Amino acid sequence: MIELQQERKRVPAVPRRLGPGIALGAAAGPVVFSLAWLVLGFISRGYTAWGVYVPYSPIHQTVSGLGLGATAPFMNGAFIANGILTVAGIIAIFNGIPALGHRARWTCIALLSMPALGSAIDGIFTLESFLPHTAGFALVLTTIPGFAVTGFVLRRLPEWKRFGTWLIAASPLTLVLAVLFFATFNPTIAGTQSGIAGITERLLIFEIQAWYVALAWTFTRRANR
Repeated sequence: MIELQQERKRVPAVPRRLGPGIALGAAAGPVVFSLAWLVLGFISRGYTAWGVYVPYSPIHQTVSGLGLGATAPFMNGAFIANGILTVAGIIAIFNGIPALGHRARWTCIALLSMPALGSAIDGIFTLESFLPHTAGFALVLTTIPGFAVTGFVLRRLPEWKRFGTWLIAASPLTLVLAVLFFATFNPTIAGTQSGIAGITERLLIFEIQAWYVALAWTFTRRANR
């Protein structure tokens, strides 16, 4: 018991004064990324993948298509910026909750940083690098168990109990949206020119990133008090 109390009194890795500002990275990353795919989706005229020209449509095609063609530097930059900012924000947030034990803190950091790492990987390896790009997207989907586990950890803290409950509920919601996306996604050149996979993926991305924004906003508001 004494060891646990001493562990919780350790000085956070992120300085107290800087914590709230850095924590906002978990909100800034998703905002930058969302603005990128929203704006570039209307600008893109198409791209060439595997030697085939594909006209771009935000309704039919996924966000990854914007990582090819004229929009590639901007979209891939947004992928990477999202990853870096979000990881920095998550580390600041959980290091700024002193009631968490060392193991619980770094479990949450690891779980919520993996999707951000997946975003960075997808910015480095474009759609034409199919296997690593798919691996990056798979890391994004670790939010399904990650939200639940983090929610159960936060529920043990009275001031975070409500948010923890909502985060647990986010896990099955993310699963449902992921299933909906895969049900509408056709991984062929012809398939990218029909259907609504672009819409269903954007719904999935928006839902996942909205929870990061909510986490950053909740932490920053409480820290500023």
